[in-house]
Amino acid sequence: MPDEQMATSGGHRPARPLDTIDRAILSMLQADGRASIRSVAERVHVSRANAYARINRLIDDGVIRGFSARIDQERAGQGASAYVTLKIVQNSWRTVRAQLTALPGASHIALVSGDFDVLLLVHTKDNHELRELVLTRIQSIPEVLSTRTLLVFEETDLGAEQG
Repeated sequence: MPDEQMATSGGHRPARPLDTIDRAILSMLQADGRASIRSVAERVHVSRANAYARINRLIDDGVIRGFSARIDQERAGQGASAYVTLKIVQNSWRTVRAQLTALPGASHIALVSGDFDVLLLVHTKDNHELRELVLTRIQSIPEVLSTRTLLVFEETDLGAEQG
């Protein structure tokens, strides 16, 4: 595969088009990542071998990036959650991303367009820990020009609501 084609697909070959069975499998695995091959096959009306092959293809194509547990952050001792918006120095995304990824409690990082450059979701034990994370750790990154913190009062995990 040519280098520019690999670069545009994030290092993966282009994913093959998804059919209705693939989409049903994805929906089912989003709702329950622990679903057995047998139950997936029964639900989407294919053989176990077919379901297994499709799931492996979706993994190989990078459509499925992994399996994880959805955590109730508050019950896990992370009672404070916030979205932190960051304005960063132009062309510093990779450097900033590497530093944000290493932060304790960082849950999701996105490069976005609009009034700010980066959207970061963090979970901390309490507001004091959140304050330290934002004011000491994030604002000390040289490429971060400014931050704004949006406290999360309540959240709903849509992945848990589907299926």
